[in-house]
Amino acid sequence: MMRKTRQLSNPNLRVSYLEAGEGTPLVLIHGVGMNAESWAPQMAALQSSFRVIAIDMPGHGESEGFQHAATLQDYVNWLAAFLQQEPDATFAVAGHSMGALITAGLAIDYPALVSHALVMSGVYQRSDAAREAVMQRAQELAEGDAQLDSPLARWFSDTPEESAIRDQVSRWLQQVNVQGYARAYQAFAAGDRVYASRWREMQCPVLVLTGELDANSSPAMARQMAAAAPQGRAVIINNAKHMVSLTDAPRVNEEILTFLRPANAYAATRQHDQAGVTDGH
Repeated sequence: MMRKTRQLSNPNLRVSYLEAGEGTPLVLIHGVGMNAESWAPQMAALQSSFRVIAIDMPGHGESEGFQHAATLQDYVNWLAAFLQQEPDATFAVAGHSMGALITAGLAIDYPALVSHALVMSGVYQRSDAAREAVMQRAQELAEGDAQLDSPLARWFSDTPEESAIRDQVSRWLQQVNVQGYARAYQAFAAGDRVYASRWREMQCPVLVLTGELDANSSPAMARQMAAAAPQGRAVIINNAKHMVSLTDAPRVNEEILTFLRPANAYAATRQHDQAGVTDGH
């Protein structure tokens, strides 16, 4: 696994990313407050099958951040600019949380770039109460009044098995660039409806995955997203919360590999799924 950097011209930002493996490119986009290292279990498992590229989102990890209030579309355009500098024409793209919103937006606005979209722990048309709570946190972050690691209780179960992962995520949150975190969170807070009415425009297969116990990125939202996409499918991971890619990495990696197989193999495999997976149409 190698750390690399790239300078974009529009937007004029330096992008830092991790790359491992060879072959078909699989691009991974993390959520607010995280960084490319949060995809370590996926990179380790998938690099034998793909050229895996995990990118630090603007203002996160070692990537430069926007110097203005940014919208979700700004992050989508940023990712498109990065991919357009790659030698490959199309990419499988997976995003977690904020990264899920970016992935969906990319598949809608730049369909020629995306062969498969994996939307993980995403949000979709929040309730008014949920939106108000998220907007309140966004304002607190912008004003420097929020506790950075307060989401941990929502993201993890209080079990010994998840304690080490929770501690690592807490360290990442404490290390994040506060301005980059705040700008991304503001885009995230307003982002759940930006592309919601346009999911029917997605031309590629879409896997929507979330944890059974994720209250904010709920199974109901996952099923709604999958139903809205012409080639959508929902997968719900039993007993998992928001950081499912870390807490349930083997299962998530299996779902990614299955999804990225040829369509006929994917359909056949899904007919023999184990209990605990719920499929969309």
